Amino acid sequence: MLEAYLRSRLKQKQILLMTHIVIGYPTLEASLEVVHSMVEAGVDLMELQVPFSEPIADGPVILKANQQALANGVTVGQCLDFGRRVARQFPIPFLYMTYYNILFKYGVDRFADHMQATGLKGAIVPDLPPEEAADYLDAMGRRELSPIFIYSPTTSDARMQTIARVADGFVYCVARKGVTGDRTAFSRQIGDYLARCRTATQLPLALGFGVKNKTDVDFLAGKADIAVIGSQTLRVLENEGVEAMGRFIRQIVNAP
Repeated sequence: MLEAYLRSRLKQKQILLMTHIVIGYPTLEASLEVVHSMVEAGVDLMELQVPFSEPIADGPVILKANQQALANGVTVGQCLDFGRRVARQFPIPFLYMTYYNILFKYGVDRFADHMQATGLKGAIVPDLPPEEAADYLDAMGRRELSPIFIYSPTTSDARMQTIARVADGFVYCVARKGVTGDRTAFSRQIGDYLARCRTATQLPLALGFGVKNKTDVDFLAGKADIAVIGSQTLRVLENEGVEAMGRFIRQIVNAP
């Protein structure tokens, strides 16, 4: 189970690192190289985004990566093959991140069957609220997969508790209103928000949206359990290439 893995890792590290890639950006081959570099550099778990034409939770950096992957002709089937390959090759948990239209068109049970058969541990579907997720929750639960749900600073305490009742693995706490990639002020407000999240759920807490560097991750240590870096890894990839990815991650995790 994903939560058990996270609890075990948290006995060794004060905060874990989750990274995010868009499958097929800039190419499928480069995506595999990026995963290899990140795992070797010390990431603890990773989101694999299945590209979608309208990624409403994502900012311009991840949106551009989605658009380029789709322009390259990347298909859902290729993405699932990619997930199968990396889950079998690398010793960390992988999650799919995508939007519900992908699951709906592919078939929710069929998608969950693939995840179970290939070793994926869970999924993040940001546009699927718990009230409309019965089929998804049933499919994930029967296969012991983790549905990752989201808190935001505007989520009420009552809503947080509702989400906590159906979440599994961890809860993804977005650092602010808006989309991925914008600037986030890491201040006392973030600490207060995470303390409120901690009151609502016993699951580990991941915080993303605007985490860019080691300073941000160090700030979150002791407040969140997982720091999530997404848009910044894509910026490094675009500006410096695949070869820079391992160096970037090592700077954050203090690896030699």
